[in-house]
Amino acid sequence: MVALTIGATAALLLGQASAYHQERRQVGSEKHTVVIPGASSYNGLNLIPQMGWNNWNAFHCDVNESLLLTTAQDMVDYGLRDSGYNYIVLDDCWAVGRNESGYLVADDYKFPSGMKSIITKIHALGFKFGMYSSAGVLTCGRYPGSLGYEKKDADLWAEWGVDYLKYDNCFNQGQSGTPKLSFDRYKVMSDALNQTGKEIVYAMCNWGNDDPYDWAYRIANSGRMSGDIYDSFNRPDDRCPCTEAAGCAWPGFHCSVMNILNKMPAITSRTMSGYFNDMDMLEVGNGGQSDSEYVVHFSMWAINSSPLLIGTNVGTLSPANLAIYSNPAIIAINQDTSASAAKRVWRYTTDPDETGEGEISLWTRSLSNGDRIVALLNAANITMNMNVTINEVFFDERTAGAYRAPPELSQTWDIYDLWANRMGEAEAAAILNGTSVEIPANSTTRFNATASTYAKGVESAHPALIGSRVGTLQPSGTFTAEIARHSVGVYRLRSREAAMRKRDEL
Repeated sequence: MVALTIGATAALLLGQASAYHQERRQVGSEKHTVVIPGASSYNGLNLIPQMGWNNWNAFHCDVNESLLLTTAQDMVDYGLRDSGYNYIVLDDCWAVGRNESGYLVADDYKFPSGMKSIITKIHALGFKFGMYSSAGVLTCGRYPGSLGYEKKDADLWAEWGVDYLKYDNCFNQGQSGTPKLSFDRYKVMSDALNQTGKEIVYAMCNWGNDDPYDWAYRIANSGRMSGDIYDSFNRPDDRCPCTEAAGCAWPGFHCSVMNILNKMPAITSRTMSGYFNDMDMLEVGNGGQSDSEYVVHFSMWAINSSPLLIGTNVGTLSPANLAIYSNPAIIAINQDTSASAAKRVWRYTTDPDETGEGEISLWTRSLSNGDRIVALLNAANITMNMNVTINEVFFDERTAGAYRAPPELSQTWDIYDLWANRMGEAEAAAILNGTSVEIPANSTTRFNATASTYAKGVESAHPALIGSRVGTLQPSGTFTAEIARHSVGVYRLRSREAAMRKRDEL
């Protein structure tokens, strides 16, 4: 293998990452640059959450060369690559052993062209390629793991052209149980990847074990914060014993969407540019939930800056499934450069006698341009009218102990529904059958993130990213929306005063 050096490229990337965490502050008559050390990407990569496709949820070990290449082509044809899903990630069950030199050997029955050739073809389609292994002697599927072979494996993947590593936690030989044990074990692979000189995004998958959100940002680009998801909206399962993220001794698996979501509020502050709390892969399309439940799943993963990895058979997507995965107004939140997560302002359990057992909650999130996201989540069993006041939207600003009221409370905010322009069945079906390919420049349902970034699209107020205006939130005001059972309303709030100032500046 030819040795590579990161050199100026990594230095530039690190500089870009750090820029997200610098600001100018006035102290007396002098201005100072404040730098928050360690609060940016450890390797300069993944400044916004990764997006792509992973085979595991739909196919498990039934994976081969044809599946990877066919899926990649389908994602091009269906516009998913241009929506931002730019990683093709091969999960477990690809290696059959090690050669005499200790290097992993791919299954030549499943991958007859060889991994390097397949990766080259994936790259030619405009994607990056992701690989899988485990920080144990075996993977979770009981194939060869990377514990003790970190440098050899990292060097091999770099030579193949791998851009991304999902690194699991099975068969770890007892090297877990404290944050320090897990940190040290996962750091070995982090160092090995960096030493290759190849830019490789490092996605830790240790299920939230040993609280990775407290330490992994120094060695990884994302970290799983809970046990494995399964395709259920809110069904409890004994295999997923924890309902809180912090202090969970055994995260388990078979965790529902609501179980994982309700673990996020305690660790919201641990989300940052370059390190994202991974809520696991998306189940949309696998058939275990209703359309509205899949809307909740996709929306809440997006607003919490979870990586968005499609986890279904792309070739069998329904028009409704494609419309969810392709909603650019929701994806734009996920890809916002603020790289932050939503905050749950309140959560109430509902009366079992009146509505059936369930809950309702309000989530908010700040965006880099000053817009505010509001999500009204109805996980109860009947349609409900839900209210949000301006005091609740800006709860943190209002309770921050400032000596004056935050300016947001005295402003008027236009409210835009981010699901109102969801792609219709006919348009989605036309894309799937190949009769609708081009995206009109003024489309309200589609956005080409290959031609322009989401950040630039929001700045230019692209109609597909802003949503449909449904009302205003006045000072001291309240906004009310009817939210269906097991659904969510997601809204972008834009300040009229801020918009006027911007026009005046222009």
